[in-house]
Amino acid sequence: MEKIVLASNNAGKLKEFAQLLAPLGIEVLPQSAFNVSEAEEPHVTFVENALAKARHCSQVTGLPALADDSGLCVEVLGGAPGVKSARFAGEPKSDARNNEKLLKELSGAANRRAHFTCVLVLVRHADDPQPVICEGEWQGEILDAPRGAEGFGYDPLFGVPALGKSAAELSHEEKNALSHRGQAVQQLVARLAQR
Repeated sequence: MEKIVLASNNAGKLKEFAQLLAPLGIEVLPQSAFNVSEAEEPHVTFVENALAKARHCSQVTGLPALADDSGLCVEVLGGAPGVKSARFAGEPKSDARNNEKLLKELSGAANRRAHFTCVLVLVRHADDPQPVICEGEWQGEILDAPRGAEGFGYDPLFGVPALGKSAAELSHEEKNALSHRGQAVQQLVARLAQR
């Protein structure tokens, strides 16, 4: 199996990427297995942060690295929490506190439209001049209260109107077929097959 290091310590993301890339014969390893520190994410765009994380991880490990920068963009909040989704409620990172803050910010808002964005960057080596960049977007709305026990992050609050369910009420298979990350990974798979 080909080895790619995932530039993340998020167990949920590792599980999703491992499931999605295993059929291609790609083993996804966590950066923690190589003692890679979390990269700085000082940028205001998903693509810049993903590229910084991928290059950092590849430089430390000497292996190809895959980085994901993703987040929730809420229309009425001007795209926030955006790149700050994981730390929306401050440090330490907390899904529960982030969800509480989001509900508080949207209290009384009629417009609940939102989307998840995922940008994936794959570098073959730290100085790769042609990183593979893929992007996915999942449209939905923010619910009034959390629903479901699957997923992670904002999934319990992210409503999928066509299904009448939250992202946290979907099976892994349903979520992978619809999600921003699933879309970006399908693009990545197609791009890797071309090469």
